[in-house]
Amino acid sequence: MILGKSIRIYLKEGSVTGIKFAELVNHTIQSLSCPRTKISDLNKHFPIEINTQGVYFLIGYEQDTLKPMVYIGEAENVWDRLKNHDLKKDFWNEVIVFTSKDENLTKSHIKYLESRLVEIANQTDRYRLKNGNTPNLNRLPLPDRDAMEEFLSNIKLLTGTLGHKFLENPISIKNIPEKVESIDNSIVNNITDKKDELELHLNVSGIMANAIQTNEGLVVLENSEVSDNPTKNYGYGALRESLIKEAIIVKNTSGKFYFSKKHLFSSPSAAAAVILGYSVNGRNVWKNDSGKSIKEIEKTEIE
Repeated sequence: MILGKSIRIYLKEGSVTGIKFAELVNHTIQSLSCPRTKISDLNKHFPIEINTQGVYFLIGYEQDTLKPMVYIGEAENVWDRLKNHDLKKDFWNEVIVFTSKDENLTKSHIKYLESRLVEIANQTDRYRLKNGNTPNLNRLPLPDRDAMEEFLSNIKLLTGTLGHKFLENPISIKNIPEKVESIDNSIVNNITDKKDELELHLNVSGIMANAIQTNEGLVVLENSEVSDNPTKNYGYGALRESLIKEAIIVKNTSGKFYFSKKHLFSSPSAAAAVILGYSVNGRNVWKNDSGKSIKEIEKTEIE
């Protein structure tokens, strides 16, 4: 059973572009989101929340491609670490900090969280990760490890609420296992009960592709085929070329194009057009195992 969550957000300047303080009701986790231009105000208005141990995200964009980037870190005193990053790291324009109200987080806890967060960000592959290496996973007693996995789930929830989804898998757990193997070889699984995802297939003119429809759009899966003869100057040509440049779409030894990894598209039509090489209504060509198109499925559900 999926349970709802209540999140309280305080806007310090009464603006969504300023400092935001967020907390999950009836939990100890607390978060601060702050633009770089107001970094000095964090210690002025939230000294208790910022002068303690925690994890943080520095968020910005690549200069050339404007692709989002994130750096994940931990510190025993977050404010001291942020002052250092303000002087030495140029790329970021926003920071999100996570600490605990009861101050029970230890150095081992935050090192564990940092390692897991880097691992998850690598799996989701939404933002370019600025961390050079993946930190080693700290050994923790089982009760502490379970507590940190719950804290981690709440970090993902609050980060998404604050506008960044780089910790969220674009498709469900059954397609992208989200797990960590600890030193004692036991497995910790973050299981999410997702029922609003639809498996779809495209089969047009010998081109075959598979996808998952989610709340965010359509995720085309790895090894889906792509036409090698696109129409010139069609609407999604630039998007197709950018995916080829990023090696998301690659060519095999036989000269056939295919997806080297999963990719999230904003709509079924965008996905279908990139795959087929011409503009098409994706709601008609993407179909489920029974052969019903997205349009037919939606019509049946509404009726």
